[in-house]
Amino acid sequence: MKRQLLRLLPFSTKLALRRIYYFPNDLVDRLKGRDSLTPPQGMIYIGTGDFKEIGDNFKHYFIELANLQPNERVLDLGCGIGRMAVPLTNYLTQEGEYWGFDIVNKWIAWCKKHISSRFGNFHFQYVDLYNKIYNPKAKVKAIDFRFPFSDDYFDFVFLTSVFTHMLPSDLEHYLSEVSRVLKQGGRCLITFFLLNDESRHLIRTGRSNFDFKHKIEGCLTVDANEPEFALAYNENIVRGLFARYQLQIIEPIHFGSWCERATFLDFQDIIVAEKTASN
Repeated sequence: MKRQLLRLLPFSTKLALRRIYYFPNDLVDRLKGRDSLTPPQGMIYIGTGDFKEIGDNFKHYFIELANLQPNERVLDLGCGIGRMAVPLTNYLTQEGEYWGFDIVNKWIAWCKKHISSRFGNFHFQYVDLYNKIYNPKAKVKAIDFRFPFSDDYFDFVFLTSVFTHMLPSDLEHYLSEVSRVLKQGGRCLITFFLLNDESRHLIRTGRSNFDFKHKIEGCLTVDANEPEFALAYNENIVRGLFARYQLQIIEPIHFGSWCERATFLDFQDIIVAEKTASN
């Protein structure tokens, strides 16, 4: 019940409450000389798990699964407060380039102050896009947003826990934009909640962490009143979308533990794909 009530509060209010709750811990960390590349706990609002550990894990996935090279151009869509950017600061060389954007201005301001000030090839940009939870006053919708980069600019694009909160029309538009800004031969890594025989079985038997029982606009959600809290997509439909936008999936898909499957790589399902030549 408490969790349900918290979800009804405006995002700015939830952030303020989190800052208050973690103030004693953050004060102690500051007095001890906390690493300047680790944000205070009161500002981290991106799910459970250790900030540094998750970032380091994904850095490993970027390198091992998507062949990220130190001199490449990287785009982080929904960069948050730099969880994925921080571990890349000791991997990308000066020939490499990182760009991240997000719809929460406070997170972007923190990243500019603490990351860009030390690493000149790391760039962060606030985009004023509408989101029912995070940015409800904005006028521009995701489906109308053109990424502020030229065609074929990036070697690697990644989205972590973005499409798990995005409705189908917005998701398809973003996927088309990912393909547009990727060079031919460039790669992307994107996380999902994917529905297939295994995950559906685990949901039906009540083992999954998410029930995904409400149908909405071609996908399933756990909350009909707040659908973007968590959205799941049919694996075959996702495969078709990737093919439509010249993104060839590098098999296998790396399935996650979200539905309590026995074998998994991370929490969400991970798809890695390469941009191929258009027909």
